[in-house]
Amino acid sequence: MESLFIRIYATGYEVLVASIIANILAQITKTITYSMSKKKFHSNMLISTGGMPSSHSATICAMATSVGLIEGWSSVSFAIACCVAGVVMYDAAGVRRAASRQAWVLNLMLKELLSENHKLKKERLKELLGHTPTEVLAGAVFGSIISFLFHFLLTTP
Repeated sequence: MESLFIRIYATGYEVLVASIIANILAQITKTITYSMSKKKFHSNMLISTGGMPSSHSATICAMATSVGLIEGWSSVSFAIACCVAGVVMYDAAGVRRAASRQAWVLNLMLKELLSENHKLKKERLKELLGHTPTEVLAGAVFGSIISFLFHFLLTTP
């Protein structure tokens, strides 16, 4: 088992594993928080977008943090990882959030306009696509913490 940790430490595998762990834990946390707020377990949140914390932010910040820990905080690799993280988090809070709001409005319009005898499908659009800035920030902090913990777990004898 120790040799596996040695092969993962300070490699691209550490970046991948930290990112995957952050994503999985964020999805589990999101499912728990959403289910608690709705007072009913919602297993579909395990594979869903949107919600608290942002698994996109957690994943990308775990990646960037791992790169910083391995390559150094002033490395070109870390700078690139930060730029990619910024784009992903902006998209999660900006573009995808706007799409969520549009889906909500369109679903409301469908509900109001369609009668029982219509010939259109009553398929609702997915409204939970994007994140609030708070959800994005929480995901970023979550992912960074996971990456730090994983890195130091690998370095602890």
